[in-house]
Amino acid sequence: MPGVRAIIHIFAESNSIDRVAKQISKLSEVMDVYEVTGEFDIIAMVVAKDIASFRDFLKDRILSIQGVKSAVTSIVLYTHKKEGEETGE
Repeated sequence: MPGVRAIIHIFAESNSIDRVAKQISKLSEVMDVYEVTGEFDIIAMVVAKDIASFRDFLKDRILSIQGVKSAVTSIVLYTHKKEGEETGE
């Protein structure tokens, strides 16, 4: 498993949500993409080799997508449960 797992909460222009989600879905670092209710519009689950790679990915690939207004990132520190199963990871 890559060294960095992150959850990116993306705020997109309202007329661009579908297009932004499709572009994000094409990126190899992105494992899952969800359109959600609430403060943000899209959540992307991402994996990267290390924090420097993640920084470049966020800056150069996510934030450069036309229609992305902003992003808030949560780095996964520990996984207690995934897909209904406790991980002990």
